[in-house]
Amino acid sequence: MTTLSDYFDYRLDADGNKYVEVSIRGVTLLRLPATNKGTAFNVQERIELGLDGLLPPQVTDMEQQLDRVYANYQKQANDISKYQFLRALQDRTEVLFYALLERHLDEMVPIVYTPTIGLAVQQFSSNFTTTRGLTFSAANIDRAETILQNYPLHDVRMIVVTDSSSILGIGDQGMGGLAICIGKLGLYTVGGGMCPFQTLPVNLDVGTNRAELLDDPFYLGAHTKRLHDQPYFELVDKFVNAVKNVWPKAIIQWEDFAKNVAFDLLAKYKDQVSCFNDDIQGTGAVALAGLLSACRKKGETLAEQTVVVVGAGAGGFGVATAIKEGMLREGLTDEQVLQRIFVIDAHGLVVKEATTEAYKLPLSHTQASYHDWGIPDDRVPNLLEVVTHAKPGVLLGLTGVPGLFSEAVVKTMARNHPQPIIFPLSNPTANCEATPEDILEWTQGTAMVATGSPSADVEYQGRRYPIGQGNNAFIFPGLGFAAVLGECSRISDAMVLESAYALADYIAENCIAAGLIFPPVSDLKQVSLLVATRVLAKALVDGSATRQDLVGIDLEAYVKAHLWKAEYAPFKYAGPASSCWD
Repeated sequence: MTTLSDYFDYRLDADGNKYVEVSIRGVTLLRLPATNKGTAFNVQERIELGLDGLLPPQVTDMEQQLDRVYANYQKQANDISKYQFLRALQDRTEVLFYALLERHLDEMVPIVYTPTIGLAVQQFSSNFTTTRGLTFSAANIDRAETILQNYPLHDVRMIVVTDSSSILGIGDQGMGGLAICIGKLGLYTVGGGMCPFQTLPVNLDVGTNRAELLDDPFYLGAHTKRLHDQPYFELVDKFVNAVKNVWPKAIIQWEDFAKNVAFDLLAKYKDQVSCFNDDIQGTGAVALAGLLSACRKKGETLAEQTVVVVGAGAGGFGVATAIKEGMLREGLTDEQVLQRIFVIDAHGLVVKEATTEAYKLPLSHTQASYHDWGIPDDRVPNLLEVVTHAKPGVLLGLTGVPGLFSEAVVKTMARNHPQPIIFPLSNPTANCEATPEDILEWTQGTAMVATGSPSADVEYQGRRYPIGQGNNAFIFPGLGFAAVLGECSRISDAMVLESAYALADYIAENCIAAGLIFPPVSDLKQVSLLVATRVLAKALVDGSATRQDLVGIDLEAYVKAHLWKAEYAPFKYAGPASSCWD
């Protein structure tokens, strides 16, 4: 049994009631976000823990605290101020932060995650106040194992790590990418039920090629050009090996790595450690779930669709690969799948004869695919030409290029299909390929639309069209939590695919009747519970989970029993008890 920290741990008393055992007192206890209840410490706790006189005399419960902090939240002038307010709360009293986030999930997820997180990343250095997580660079990577051992949390089970090379649609952001990891882990807790004191955000600061950061005297990251090739991969190797040695049960989620390394890292480590890439696999799973939902709404199958995926980075090829796996699951052959999926990059249709990147080859076409399209031999088909000749019923955007889905492209989709499925999935909002308003106007209200960032419902010709958000948060918290609970030695492709079908089944049962392609964010906890349960079952079947003692039990009840709850427990100073983490 591993304690959470030298400073605190959750315990059970003789009657089975949870309490917090602490080894610190006084101001120190108030300065640690995990142990600070603020004015909610009762009189007895204040006396026993050396807090008497350090707090205002009025004892308030969590509900009163929530009302007070929410009133102050509403006073913030703009979204980035609201983000800073919530981060300050998280760094002051963590349990209260999660209770507030849970109470106002719809309102606050767009603040702590997309789209506001993009601004937070860009302004990370200028707005920096308090440390959270760990940063490894060339200067300290040789001490990585010691750094992990010195970290105040001892039972880390979930690590979200980035090298900040490809943040959302805004690219290389150097040190600022740590904010993404903090935001993702917040959703692991509020959505997936992961104990926040078993999570760790990590930034691999391998430098930056962004000139404005290198020239900024206030930039807090390493003022060096990015590492690449062997020195880069050696640094990542040292990080992974340190994690394996210190926290062998930890799951690693790769986040916002550029495509030139994202696929290589996933291929290298997926069978060495329990890990997954959210941009490749999480984005793929959520897009597949949305596509399955749209097909069900139309009364069609996935195998009937012809799909164009625009964007051949980590997200784009992750989506195309997930759709391929879904089509194979529905009975198509590899050859049939290739006739139904067209991937487009910055140069046009991805074609074997012109492709130098190995990860693109499995979904690359040959010139024979378009020999009768009238395309000159010296170039490949562009987006409009592919849409015109392949006649897809599905168009998915993962490029980060605003306005890429032009009126001509969208109207061509509508001419070819009475109810085209069009998902501009890039985020933040400013990088969306087309607005839902334009898509619905250009298709005269016939398109089925979902976006990557939150979008308001659209009014068109007297009808309201709900616009769902293809949010990775519907996948990764449940997927990752299942891997933690099953103590998985790997995260298999079957587990990832199961997460997509679990989400699609949730949508079919709870959302389609209301016209929704994706659930509202307020359903995040229920979605994550289903995803975690289904993925854990799959991990037990395919041998990815080492906890074979879970076979045959009620997995939904097991997942529910292990959900962390944002609630205050009584505090005791160094009292012996058995741990509720056994």
